[in-house]
Amino acid sequence: MTVDEKKTTSFAIVGSGAVGCYYGARLVQGGCDVHFLMRSDFDHVQKNGMQISSCAGDFILPADQLQVYKNVSAMPEVDWVIVTLKTTENRLFADLVGPLLKPDSKILTLQNGLGNEQQLADLFGKDRVLGGMAFTCINRLSPGVIDHSAHGYIKLGMFDAGLEKSPARFVSDIFNRCNVPCDVLTDLNYGRWEKLLWNIPFNGLSTVLDQTTDLLLANPEGEKLVRQIMAEVLHCARANGANLEDELIQKNINRTLEMGAYRTSMHVDRQNGRELEIEAILGCPMRAGMEKGIANPQMQMLYQLACMVADK
Repeated sequence: MTVDEKKTTSFAIVGSGAVGCYYGARLVQGGCDVHFLMRSDFDHVQKNGMQISSCAGDFILPADQLQVYKNVSAMPEVDWVIVTLKTTENRLFADLVGPLLKPDSKILTLQNGLGNEQQLADLFGKDRVLGGMAFTCINRLSPGVIDHSAHGYIKLGMFDAGLEKSPARFVSDIFNRCNVPCDVLTDLNYGRWEKLLWNIPFNGLSTVLDQTTDLLLANPEGEKLVRQIMAEVLHCARANGANLEDELIQKNINRTLEMGAYRTSMHVDRQNGRELEIEAILGCPMRAGMEKGIANPQMQMLYQLACMVADK
């Protein structure tokens, strides 16, 4: 890829929360043409820019270096739409993504959980759609202020495994050139379930117990429960064609211990009174396992508890 190719490739960030702002800001820092759809942070960022505190290097983007919009109708059509909306807003796909598409535009969803790629494919065609997993610790501290405390790499792949992978390699190369480690998956389904192996126990338990991830592993019974849930996720994944290795359980435990007192995205949403991503992160994987005859009582209980918390 030439420098000119990177500069002339246009991106739209749909869902400019912590994840969208961080990765979009890295693309801007790397010289890409990036357009941010913002709602709650629009006025602040338009005036003050963005401030990124990152384990990979702090930086500030002044307002005059950013292209931010309050309404999708004001945005141009782009080559790549990166979707970082909360999955609770997937009902807005047609209205927020559709107007940004050229005939050959691609869509990359970096959302949590299962089912997002299928929803986008049903609306816009499966040949456009890529899915990605962001393995990172990122929080929005205040409008336009993002804290990236650990990790940060992305794994992405084509939704339709039978398609040529050149679009995935193209956008992966751009991310890597913009200080975002990124790999291309040969099997997106495997990648989705690999991420769920962490997301289900830690997002779920942190939310229902209102605890940071370090406290979930702070005593033997807590760690035992995390491992039990992970084992169920592992069986559900294998039944759905993702042959996750047993060793991933210990790797995820070790990775979480390195994070310290981390608040998961769903935990933050609960503390801020926002709608929870229960269905995408907990409900869809649970039902995917049950439909294959997998017993997952811990996952079912976690789902039920999350629903109870959401109704308070």
